[in-house]
This record gives sequence, structure tokens and C-alpha cells, in this order.
Amino acid sequence: MNVLLIGSGGREHALAIALSKSPLLRKLFVAPGNPGTAEIAENVVLNVSDHRAVVDFCKIAAIDLVVIGPEQPLVDGLVDDLEASGIAAFGPSREAARLEGSKAYTKALCDRARIPTAAYGRFSDRAAALAYLEKTGAPIVVKADGLAAGKGVVVAETIADARAAVEACFSGAFGAAGAEVVIEEKLEGEEASLFALSDGERVLALGSAQDHKRVGEGDTGPNTGGMGAYSPAPIMSAAIEARAMAEIVEPAIAAMRAAGAPFKGVLFAGLMIGRDGPKLIEFNARFGDPETQVVVPRLDEDLLALMHDCALGRLRTERIRLKPRAALTVVLAAQGYPGEPERGTEINGIARAAALPDVVVTHAGTKRDGARLLANGGRVLNVTGFGADVRAAREAAYKGVDAIDWPGGFCRRDIGWRALG
Repeated sequence: MNVLLIGSGGREHALAIALSKSPLLRKLFVAPGNPGTAEIAENVVLNVSDHRAVVDFCKIAAIDLVVIGPEQPLVDGLVDDLEASGIAAFGPSREAARLEGSKAYTKALCDRARIPTAAYGRFSDRAAALAYLEKTGAPIVVKADGLAAGKGVVVAETIADARAAVEACFSGAFGAAGAEVVIEEKLEGEEASLFALSDGERVLALGSAQDHKRVGEGDTGPNTGGMGAYSPAPIMSAAIEARAMAEIVEPAIAAMRAAGAPFKGVLFAGLMIGRDGPKLIEFNARFGDPETQVVVPRLDEDLLALMHDCALGRLRTERIRLKPRAALTVVLAAQGYPGEPERGTEINGIARAAALPDVVVTHAGTKRDGARLLANGGRVLNVTGFGADVRAAREAAYKGVDAIDWPGGFCRRDIGWRALG
């Protein structure tokens, strides 16, 4: 098969590595890709927001499957336009992607399907939202309804912080994403992520992970897109995973099918594991980043075959096989992140790190300047280690980190602390 992978980050590099190992693959294109994907695939310059241009490229290159990494093209309906042109795509339709594109939509679906989640209110009126805050008190969680580049969620410990979050939404801080606001109770417990593949009817668990969102060690400082992750998540025992599938993931897939919007692709369930078992925090309609870097390498399967089966509605019923090993990834970020990252600093030593046993380096925000590799984003590199357990995977990952020479970058040195504590 000829495959087009959409995206440019560490998630897409990790997916490209897995796809490149498939015996079904003839040629892999990545749009726009990064210096890492360029080593194993052909990067192409393509305006992904121009759906006609994507369709035209697929026809010229005889693409058999398009794999969409980021959420925005899914919410914008790229899958719909590809399928209307007879091109198979791994990812949900515009309507099905509302599971990520609208938090209010997902909350309403949870009500219909009796999916356990936080109590909430949804508001398109500022005064009503502020009145609800006064009634509920803090701590409370305020969410812009739509996609806000990971910045539209505030866990407010005080009413003053909650009011400020509501005001930010309705004052246009998140554009159209903040036109409606969801306010929900703060769930207690331990967070984990569960990934599942679906062809719109059948659904199979893919693996679990836990990530570290805050920039500082000990989970301190502002939230980021993720400073590291590990898989499997120790809290996701076989019993908890079975409950999450039966009580959250499978009902959601069934509800989407009943609504006439079958969900095809990967469903990423962000969960809170508390005394009463798993509850849904949010759904994402695509692979996570940096969770992909630890979940996908644990597959003991042909990822391309699984994705193609999802796209064609023929996913099997047998459980997906995983390798009996753990993975842990450390994100190397540019100084200044998550604020304004310092760009253009030179990175050396990646080949040295990648040559270590049980280490894989993926690019997330880099660019080439001749023979030099430069930082070109906030989260710049992912160093993933593998081992018999999380402790061994962490040891391998940090050996990889220490082999890289990049004074302009930093990382957390405590990734995996919860699993090892």
C-alpha cells in the first residue's frame, strides 16, 4: 500500500516508524513531516487545510490509505472529503470527531449512554456561567467547549480563578472555541489514558499510558502538551481496563453508531481512576502526544493492517497483542517552553543516543539547516526507552537523554515517578 501520514510532530514520527515496518507498505509519504520522518519516508509539502489539494495528491500518488495524526483536520472533516473521493482514511468523520471537538457534545453523549463522568453544566451565557460557579463553589474545572490548542481547560482551586477562566472564554481568549463553556466538578483519583481502535462497530483495547502534563518536576508549574509518558499505566489493571472498556469506551462507540456517526479510528479516553472505578475526563479522536511514543512501540501487531481494517470496517474481534515490555518517553523541550521557546539552537548527539540499546529518538520540533539540526518548536525531541518494567525503561530513556548534546534544551528528570513510587 501507498500511505499518506498527516502531521509533523513526535506522534507522527512514532507512527511513521511503526508503519514503515509493515510488510504491506509500498511507500510512505508524510505531510509535512519533520527531519526524523525524512529518514524513513518521503516528506511532502502539502497544505493540509486545503482538502482538495490533499485529495489531488492522493490520486496522483495512488494513495491507498491516509492516516491523520492531529485533531484539527479531523474536526475540519478531512476524512469526509477523502472518503467522498473514494480514498480510505484512518480517523473519524467530522461528526464523529465532535467527541473531541465539542466538550458539550461529549457530555450530552455521556448522559445518553450513561457513561460515568463528572457532574457538569454547559453555558453559552456569561452571567449564567458565573451564577453556576457561585452555586457550586471551588475547586471546579472550566473548559472552553471547542479546540483551544490544549489551553482551554482550567482546574480552578478558587472561585476567583474560576471566574477569570469563564471571563477569558467569553472575552474571546480562545476564539470560537470559547463561545460555549462547560463547567464540571473536579474528579479525584489518579489519571490514566486508554486507547482503543474501532471500525465504527467493533472496538478493541490498544493499550494504556500515563503522562506528565506540568513543566516542572514533582508535577509543578504550568501545564504543557506533555513532558513525558509511560506505558502500561500501573493503575490500569486488567480489571480496571475491562471496566473502562465496558462502561465508557464501548458505550461511546455504540452511541455514536446509533447517532448515525460511527466512530472509525483511535479513541483516546482520558480517565480518572477513583474509589468508584474509572470515570471519563475527556475523549480525544486521535492518538495522543507523547503517549503514542510509548503505546505504539509496544504493539506486537502490524499497525498498518489494523488501521486499514478500521478504515474499511472490518476490524477483527480478537484481542490486540502487546509486547511484554514497558516504554517510557522523556520530552526534551526548548528553553522558555511552555512560554515562548528559544528557536534555532543546535542539537548534537542524536545518532549517539539512538545507537544505545532499547532507545528510540523521535523528532517533534526540529528543522535542518544544512548538516545542522536546530530546535524549531517548544517540545523538540522525544527519547523513549524500553525495558522489562517502567524502572528499566526509564533507565534506558535517561541514558539516551544524557547522550544528547543540547544546551538550549531541558527536560524533567522524574518522568515515571508515580509508577515507581
